[in-house]
Amino acid sequence: MYPVSATFLRTLATSHTMVARVDAYYAGQLVASGVPFSDGSVSVDRGSKTRRSLSLTVPDPKHLPWSETALLAPYGQQLVVQRGIRYSNGAEEWVPLGTFRIDQASGDVHLGPVTVTGTTMESAIIDDKFQTPASTRGYGGCVDAIELLIRQTLPSAVIVNLTSGQRNPTCAVATWDAGADRWDAVTQIARAMSAEIYVDAQDRFVIFDLPDVVNGSVAWDIAEGEGGTLISSARSLPRTGVYNAVVASGENTASGAAPVSAVARDTEPTSPTRWGGPFGKVTKFITSALWLSSSDCQAAASYALFDATAPSVQMSIDSLPNPALEGNDIVRLTHAGRKERHLVQALTIPLTAQGDFSLTLRGGKEETP
Repeated sequence: MYPVSATFLRTLATSHTMVARVDAYYAGQLVASGVPFSDGSVSVDRGSKTRRSLSLTVPDPKHLPWSETALLAPYGQQLVVQRGIRYSNGAEEWVPLGTFRIDQASGDVHLGPVTVTGTTMESAIIDDKFQTPASTRGYGGCVDAIELLIRQTLPSAVIVNLTSGQRNPTCAVATWDAGADRWDAVTQIARAMSAEIYVDAQDRFVIFDLPDVVNGSVAWDIAEGEGGTLISSARSLPRTGVYNAVVASGENTASGAAPVSAVARDTEPTSPTRWGGPFGKVTKFITSALWLSSSDCQAAASYALFDATAPSVQMSIDSLPNPALEGNDIVRLTHAGRKERHLVQALTIPLTAQGDFSLTLRGGKEETP
């Protein structure tokens, strides 16, 4: 979660004045401060290749782009979005919601409004597919390989390694054909080091440990009742997405290594998903050219099994908005007489006071009172 003050978090549960701002940039230069808008939202989704996306409604049709250099044209123009709180003493505290490349602007040429959509800068890496075969040979560590692949597209990109101990394990040799997706290559390398990578609200490429809903720290408490922020909640518990065995395999033709694999199964006698128990036998298969040994595969399979056996609890909740949340935060949900930890899978942050704030949570670990 973006660091905010304790006052900010307390104020979320009380009557307050929200503020939002959109500034326009081109070639790194501010070209319009405070773009007027009537509606909008920022969506955050861990399941999307571009972590954050913007939808904005600009009422005045004069902002409909007629040239490549227009304010809202999709030729490298960017919108920087913030939301915050104005306190009773007039002071303001702001939270960044993202820097968005404009992907499209459309609307009635006479009446408007202009509808603008944008995405964070994973899109630039996705667009820049490999023109010739690429390889990680000679890159050293996984983080070094990630940095090089990103900076071949965006030389000034800010890349931060926030993994525990700032891990940078040795990167195996892997190759990609011409036309392959550069961002897929980046995410494959991150996965090989048991991490994920995304562009955050501060326009940084962040390498982060895969979240652990059981042992990770709680970013925000969401509770019903007086002083809480929870408005409503709905719960679903499907079998989909739950596995009790993981097979990890690696085949790397670039290194000349023989194919390797390993299996991890849930063998805990008291586990409701134990292999061969009432749940049955459900296997998940994962592969990577960056796993060169059976021990690499075993580590990957064991790590993946921890997530695969987690209950596939899906919570959809409406809450008072917290714009500081990130898509991999762990929240504590207190409702219906229960207290549970959940992982934030997706959220939508409105840019107006009337907009709906919704959260999709996954996993779920009940805490004892």
